[in-house]
Amino acid sequence: MKVYTTDKIRNVVLLGHGGSGKTSLAEAMGYLSGITSRMGRVEDKNTLSDYTKEEQKRQFSISTSVIPIEWEGYKINLIDTPGYFDFVGEVEEAISAAGAAIIVVNGKAGVEVGTEKAWELCEKYKLPRIVYVTNMDVDNASFRQVVEDMTAKYGKKMAPFHLPIRENEKFVGYVNVISETGNRWQGKDVVACDIPEYNKPNLQICRDTLMEAVAETSEEMMERYFGGETFSEAEIRAALRTNVCDCGLFPMTMGSNTLCQGIYTLIDDIIKYFPSPENREVAGINMKTGEIYHADYDFSKAKSAYIWKTIVDPFIGKYSLIKVNSGVLKQDDMLYNVDRDIEEKIGKLYVLQGNKPIEVPELHAGDIGALAKVTAARTGQSLSTKATTIKYGKWEISTPYTYKRYKPKDKADIDKISQALQKLTHEDQTLRVVNDSENRQTLLYGMGDQHLDIITSRLLNEYKVEIELTKPKIAYKETIRKTSDVEYKYKKQSGGHGQYGHVKMRFSPSGDLEKPYIFEQEVVGGAVSKNYFPAVEKGLQDSVVKGPLAAYPVVGIKAVLYDGSEHPVDSSEMAFKMATIGAFKKGIMEATPILLEPIASLKVTVPDAYTGDIMGDLNKRRGRVLGMNPVAGGKQTIEADIPMSSLYGYCTDLRSMTGGRGEYSYEFNRYEQAPSDVQEKEVKERADKVANNDEL
Repeated sequence: MKVYTTDKIRNVVLLGHGGSGKTSLAEAMGYLSGITSRMGRVEDKNTLSDYTKEEQKRQFSISTSVIPIEWEGYKINLIDTPGYFDFVGEVEEAISAAGAAIIVVNGKAGVEVGTEKAWELCEKYKLPRIVYVTNMDVDNASFRQVVEDMTAKYGKKMAPFHLPIRENEKFVGYVNVISETGNRWQGKDVVACDIPEYNKPNLQICRDTLMEAVAETSEEMMERYFGGETFSEAEIRAALRTNVCDCGLFPMTMGSNTLCQGIYTLIDDIIKYFPSPENREVAGINMKTGEIYHADYDFSKAKSAYIWKTIVDPFIGKYSLIKVNSGVLKQDDMLYNVDRDIEEKIGKLYVLQGNKPIEVPELHAGDIGALAKVTAARTGQSLSTKATTIKYGKWEISTPYTYKRYKPKDKADIDKISQALQKLTHEDQTLRVVNDSENRQTLLYGMGDQHLDIITSRLLNEYKVEIELTKPKIAYKETIRKTSDVEYKYKKQSGGHGQYGHVKMRFSPSGDLEKPYIFEQEVVGGAVSKNYFPAVEKGLQDSVVKGPLAAYPVVGIKAVLYDGSEHPVDSSEMAFKMATIGAFKKGIMEATPILLEPIASLKVTVPDAYTGDIMGDLNKRRGRVLGMNPVAGGKQTIEADIPMSSLYGYCTDLRSMTGGRGEYSYEFNRYEQAPSDVQEKEVKERADKVANNDEL
């Protein structure tokens, strides 16, 4: 592949609802540009971007892939993203590397929730965008309906650049709104044709919208427009480019991916209207001077780059996908990783075409490439020269809130599973492994149930290890409400020295749920020697780990040793420790033990229409709604306190209730006494496990 300068590069991310046609669009573009001699199909498992076994098996995109195409002296880095919400982290990474977006809408299904989410992301990061409507060769696909729906949602900035020509219910050509010409497909060629009468009213409406946008680019243009002058095609295109780059106008076009119709004009529009990296800004911090470093994709500045994605594949190896933010990277350059304080030689430079690495001699500012086997590199890190040390801010990635407990099917695989999950977390920023030692479980966090299922499948197919996902144990805790006064004697005789420890203790609530226990002694007259006090405390330490009520950690206990007795020969530290453990169990059970459940602060953001359903559902889950706050885009944020146990499966239920439009976040807030039915259920489960010798 040739080396391209900054002005000849376009970085374009494909966004849209799952199944809208992003992968087949990338395939059609790759075919037209000559990367492939035959167009692949998702159903045939031979597309450029969906190359992993998991994607081919499930027939949808799971990870982001890059397909660079060359077109008439330009390089377009197409970034194909997943459409399903469980893989939003991949989309967010892709947007960090993109300079513009194509929002793909299925002409048959129309505007879907994935379309809305894509639009919101583009708005958040101020990405210029084109809306491309697919499946125009399907009978009931309606470009007009999509235009009307998008205009109703996002205003009059929606500007159709083309209108479909249909004959006998077949998609046969298009009207170019800018040049006011008709075009018809004959095989692979496009020939001029007359504009059908039914297109003329719509053409005039679309044309007027474009002319108003052109006029608004300057006062001079406005005067000419109101003076009745007509603009030349070159003037119109130049003005439209300015508008598109400034997000003042959003072109709409359409085509058929499978028939490769409308793709040629789309690629042309990408080059004509989307900004090159030199028209966009990027800044970091110069770590030596502490000043803001305006890299701005300037090839003449010191070399710097940002790692926006990591691929760790057992078959193709590890690649760090980078975007060059300034300078020109060359093979064997020394680059300094500011996050790790390591300088490494980068070796060869690649561009990835799906999973196929293509070696290139250099990468100019604004280009996307890949580094192989840079050991210290991780997603989100900055690379620069040691002389000019630049650090870029990390991109915002969604927080995973869905979690499950995992166990290895074969205990011999524990180390292998740990290593495999570490590799997967390098690749997937929304996957987290948390060791919950207090409840003796390991948790896997992801963006949804499907995400975690796919991780399980990947572990089996790629790393040959098997895990089992189950419902996690809730982090309940135990405490007491009343005071108890108990005595416990530990006595054993088995020939030779025996064991003797005798304690009298009071147990009461300490009022501090942050600490497991407070230990005090009020022994008088040396009934228990001072050298046994540490043994008593050690007995308490061991006891609070697993409470007598339901085997959960104990908190908020005040234990006072006030009396006891010892034997001159048989008493030992072990004996007093065992006596304390016995006293603890007896004392806690006599002091009205209760179960405490963790309460989370929950925020649910949904469109106004769903607020009633959400609040009703939260009440069923024992949630307490605290209030509602309106947010932009006709949405409400509902704030509530809710037991952590009620949040299991909430991601799936929320998506089901809101058609995928709802979002939620939560964080631990406090502990509260659990209702009696919850306590009874946990105590019964503990009793059943003890009876069956199961692990508590």
